[in-house]
Amino acid sequence: MNILFLTSEIHPLIKTGGLADVSRSLPLALHALGHGVRILLPGYVGVQAQLTDIHCILEDFPYGLLPAPARLLEATLPDTALTLWILDCPKLFERAGGGPYQDEKGKDWPDNPARFGAFCAAGAWLAQQAGARLNWAPALVHCNDWQTALTPALMKFWACPVPSVLTIHNLAFQGNFPAHWCSSLHLPSSEFNMESLEFHGQLSFLKAGIVHANQITTVSPRYAREIQTPQMGCGMDGLLRRRASDLSGILNGIDELWNPETDVFLPFHYTARKLQGKARLKKHLQKKMGLPVLPDVLLIGMVCRLTWQKGIDLVLDTLEDWLTEEVQVVVLGSGDPETERQLAHWSSRAPERVRVVLGFNEVRSHEIIAGSDLFLMPSRFEPCGLAQMYAMTYGTLPLAHATGGLADTILPYRAQGHSVEGTGFLFENPVPHEFHETLGQAVACFHQKDVWNQLMHHAMARDFRWNKAALEYQTLYQTLLSAP
Repeated sequence: MNILFLTSEIHPLIKTGGLADVSRSLPLALHALGHGVRILLPGYVGVQAQLTDIHCILEDFPYGLLPAPARLLEATLPDTALTLWILDCPKLFERAGGGPYQDEKGKDWPDNPARFGAFCAAGAWLAQQAGARLNWAPALVHCNDWQTALTPALMKFWACPVPSVLTIHNLAFQGNFPAHWCSSLHLPSSEFNMESLEFHGQLSFLKAGIVHANQITTVSPRYAREIQTPQMGCGMDGLLRRRASDLSGILNGIDELWNPETDVFLPFHYTARKLQGKARLKKHLQKKMGLPVLPDVLLIGMVCRLTWQKGIDLVLDTLEDWLTEEVQVVVLGSGDPETERQLAHWSSRAPERVRVVLGFNEVRSHEIIAGSDLFLMPSRFEPCGLAQMYAMTYGTLPLAHATGGLADTILPYRAQGHSVEGTGFLFENPVPHEFHETLGQAVACFHQKDVWNQLMHHAMARDFRWNKAALEYQTLYQTLLSAP
């Protein structure tokens, strides 16, 4: 079947988080199943320069919300056979800044509703007109997060018969804007009500998608259940409960680039049967980070946005206590300025135990995930999470809060006589004492080498590739297309 896949970011062209990874990997897996996929992406500054076969397939894009000039370009996503469609509209997307959504000071662009409203309108127009204008007609449209979530609503308003799927990667980001944007985007005034586009007096892109998409998915089964509760529903739990029969969770997979046997970012490689390369990577990481090279000390890694959601405050609240253990800690990330300051303080206060790199570096992230013994993910909520799956694939045991995709993917440590079960360590409540107790359990297991080795082998035996998820999406698509 033909699938039009809308996303606001895609690896390796533009990335702020896991959405970019999924937007590459899921279409790749669907393509491998024989489906025709076209990925629609905004034409951000710098994107075209990374493409070698780019050409125009539609001059003067006709939809009225797009300021001239506006064209549709086609290219191949690097290192894949995937067809990429780029909405080339310089007035909306070619601007310098801190990423696709913010200016150089980290502030959201004030015209983001216009930018992504026009992008959604382009997607809806293509759903109707691509067959006639481009000789390629989508059987369905797959949207992702608030930046594309207005598309299903527009398709309904324009009586487009093509069905739509909306995937919620993080319900906390909703695309809520002042009410005047409803008229600015030429949306029907009759739809600005609590049953359609209105959310607490604002226009909500995400709510529009939840109301009007034919099917809604989340990126893990547990997260699909969690967002139907007042605690995790971000104010939309009632709506999501009403749409429960059309809501399902499909666990993300990980890209095959994440493989300890072939990872291009690593100086040494290894398998579950031959782990010498992992020991060499630990030594390499300790040297690179300026830590004492101590193979028998538990090396703990963390790579994340330094925000409350990621539970970084649990680490800071307990760090002084657990540095009494024989551990080393390596953190890579950026985020809240005060959190960055506190981490930098610890790095200077205990440089032989704590090292912090602020910012993001792809090579360093691979080195930390592969070279660490234990990987921290104490997130308060985590729709899916990819890093814990990367870690287990590399034999690095995750320690995480039992939420969302973390609980769906990590099998908690349990002792069973002379053998052990599990692929990592979970704590039930995101509070300092439970986090600290679970860390103590991990430290104790690390010093039982036979136990730790069994857990490593359990973790590396898990298969987190996209094959299973792609088959689940295929089944969902087929069910949707066969519905009366």
